[in-house]
Amino acid sequence: MNVKLNLPLLPLRDIVVFPSMVIPLFVGRDKSINALNDVMTSEKKILLVTQKNSETDDPKRNDIFNYGCESRILQLLKLPDGTVKVLVEGEKRVKILNFKEEKDNFLICESEVVEDVVESSDLNQLATGLVKKFERLQVLNKKDFNDGSNNLKNSNNASQISNIISSNLNIQIFEKQELLEITDLKKRLEKIHSFIEKETSVLSVEKKIRGRVKNQMEKTQREYY
Repeated sequence: MNVKLNLPLLPLRDIVVFPSMVIPLFVGRDKSINALNDVMTSEKKILLVTQKNSETDDPKRNDIFNYGCESRILQLLKLPDGTVKVLVEGEKRVKILNFKEEKDNFLICESEVVEDVVESSDLNQLATGLVKKFERLQVLNKKDFNDGSNNLKNSNNASQISNIISSNLNIQIFEKQELLEITDLKKRLEKIHSFIEKETSVLSVEKKIRGRVKNQMEKTQREYY
């Protein structure tokens, strides 16, 4: 039976938080700050869920996705301008079941922890292969991992690998949300593979084009001088 949770909701703009992900967030909306203040007096657990439209200032039930991430607040700092900087760590993938509003106007969500569905024995091997492909992509993209991804090379846990790579992929927000909502671990790894292949292909073409342009410019300069 899945574990049921009742946690305050913090809606996110333009970011999807995955389990194993550590990230700083800057929070300015009154409802969100109220939710943070509430959880700081207890277990420091909060539900992070992405908005469907980042421009919605006061998101309601239909304005946020049904899957999010139970997260722990590692650090909270109140800034002089009234906003709050909070360092969070994603812990568990969850599905929202119900909403209710608290007296301070922030939302409380009843949710359940969604465990990975594992129906294959070769997933660790598949995940290890993804790590190698993703590392090559990062070299091609000249991009460093974000905080929390340093464990990628040392991990042999397919679920953790999928979450770390998902949080680092250069894809659209709705595509990251799609990955968060895939509970079948093999299907999630296969989807990540398709995203990596697509981005690698695009970057390879761009690299070839830049090389041709550079060669043509050098040739033109030689002819000019």
